[in-house]
Amino acid sequence: MNRTGRILLVTALVAVVAMAFRVSWNALRDIANAIGADHTAATLYPFVVDGLMALALVATLVLAGRDRTFALRVLGTYTLASLVLNYVHGLVPKLHGATVDWGRLADWDPANWALVLLATSLPVGSIYFGSDLVAKVLHHRPAPIPTPDTNAEESTETISNRSTADLMESTPAPVVAAPVRMPDPVAVEFVNKPVPTTLDPTPAPAIERRAVAAAESTHPRRATGRVPDAARSSRPKRTPDQLLTEARTATADWPDAKLTAERIRLAVHTSPKNARTLRETLRAERDGATAAV
Repeated sequence: MNRTGRILLVTALVAVVAMAFRVSWNALRDIANAIGADHTAATLYPFVVDGLMALALVATLVLAGRDRTFALRVLGTYTLASLVLNYVHGLVPKLHGATVDWGRLADWDPANWALVLLATSLPVGSIYFGSDLVAKVLHHRPAPIPTPDTNAEESTETISNRSTADLMESTPAPVVAAPVRMPDPVAVEFVNKPVPTTLDPTPAPAIERRAVAAAESTHPRRATGRVPDAARSSRPKRTPDQLLTEARTATADWPDAKLTAERIRLAVHTSPKNARTLRETLRAERDGATAAV
């Protein structure tokens, strides 16, 4: 709708509201006289009710969100109250006339009390709700209007003008990489080379510990936790004397250079700790036999 159409629409709305206000004027003025208002108060009473309706309508057009919902509720409440008072004015003939003195709004006492409470509470409500609506309108900040992006519009138009063939050529086909198979692990066997007889057959402790640690690191780590009964070895546990006897038998023909903990462990199938103990014992025995000779 153009600007002229909007002006005409607003003008028609103002005219309708003004005529409706004039029609409701007599009823609200007579109701005010009936509840004890003087001539000046009765004349201003229609502005209190119908005027707040107009203010709530303007606030509804300006506000948004929860504030707009609040303005709609105020507009609906005062519209309903004005309708009730106009309806009562039409039912009670004594309220009609140029000058109406104080009287009753209904013959039934509870209805009369309710109508008087409604008519007297509307001015107080107008002060409260009117002030709140004006404060909401003054503190309202409209949402910023996003500015159109000229570059985005041009890029969109350029893409839309391109042909389908151009789009297909500019988009390369995805390249699917062939799966790479990792090589299988290669088992490396460490073989201890014999040491010349001219050297000292007893290696230094630091060098021996490093050799044992390197040999032990080539084997996979044992699983932790409780081993199932089915996975346990059926071989009975051997005593230290039995292990020493087996080690003597297995290493009887070994030279001193090959008497290492790793070879003893593999020969008698025992733990690294026991193998080191057996190695020290066997070396001590051989040293004692050599000294005796």
